[in-house]
Amino acid sequence: MKTGLEHLKVVELASVLAGPSVGMFFAELGAEVIKIENKKTGGDVTRSWKLPSENKDASVSAYFSAVNWNKKYLLLDFSDSENLKEVKQLIQEADILITNFKKGDAEKYGLNYEEIHKTNTALIYGEISGFGADSERVAYDLILQAESGFMSMNGTEESGPLKMPVALIDLLAGHQLKEGILVALLQRQSTGIGRRVHVSLYDSAIASLANQATNWLMAKNIPQRIGSKHPNIAPYGELFKTKDGKTITLAIGSNKHFKKLCDLLDLPEIPTSMEFIDNASRVRNRERLSEILATKISQIDFALLKQNLSKEFIPIAEIKNINEVFENADATKLILEEDIDGQKTRRVKSVVFKIS
Repeated sequence: MKTGLEHLKVVELASVLAGPSVGMFFAELGAEVIKIENKKTGGDVTRSWKLPSENKDASVSAYFSAVNWNKKYLLLDFSDSENLKEVKQLIQEADILITNFKKGDAEKYGLNYEEIHKTNTALIYGEISGFGADSERVAYDLILQAESGFMSMNGTEESGPLKMPVALIDLLAGHQLKEGILVALLQRQSTGIGRRVHVSLYDSAIASLANQATNWLMAKNIPQRIGSKHPNIAPYGELFKTKDGKTITLAIGSNKHFKKLCDLLDLPEIPTSMEFIDNASRVRNRERLSEILATKISQIDFALLKQNLSKEFIPIAEIKNINEVFENADATKLILEEDIDGQKTRRVKSVVFKIS
């Protein structure tokens, strides 16, 4: 796919997940991406974040591989004058710079926006911070999930607060930075001047609270830990077991879908019951409703249930583990492979849109 970005040169001075995910985004779109890593520490720290089952002698980990693909890797020491000179020369030739420096480090090495912009006015300077450019706090995804409300909402009453199983805030911040850089590229087409694009993990997290934030801002509702259930819709997110032991879930977003579901489950009286006559009633009585649906669903094999519900466009899904996910050809076609230092690496694409 030709994107028009093949002429771009990107220098990545970022580590861990958020910044490197932006670098990989541009690599997938055809840009030349040069990843500069800290020579003194053996490179990006995620190179060492290995599972027990991984090769301990390999120079890369699965975690590192997730957001590093089709990049050129350079190990340099910023405290070495010749190495720093090489870094600055690469930046002079670049269109985009991606950074996630701790407060003060960019200024220490003369790699802050103000210094770089003096000699490369067309450069777009992409910058990720934890809690804002002026904060000295060290920010990891777990800390952001805790402080932005995600952990308080995630889990069940019994489980207590839970972190999302992927570094969600890092990924959200990466998407914010991509969007900002693309806007800056558009502006540069008419002005010839680059811009500083800054995004914090904290702002990205708060901006992604979406309907949960609005439920509080407008209705003063503090989200509770209700597992996969939706606070505004029922049945939505409840888990059921089919006759053949599959764990499934349903997303019933309208009265029409609810009536069709009940008809297919041979429960024609339920939609007209005052307990379940509208969505608000179903949310209020969702535990009772779940018990009724569970009894019927437990009597039907998943394949038949999916077939019947899908014919009526009723959203239904089996809960799959990662192995089961990648048994699907639609998932496997999104895998990118690459040898890094002789190690075969695999990850999923970050660019999945199609332009035609």
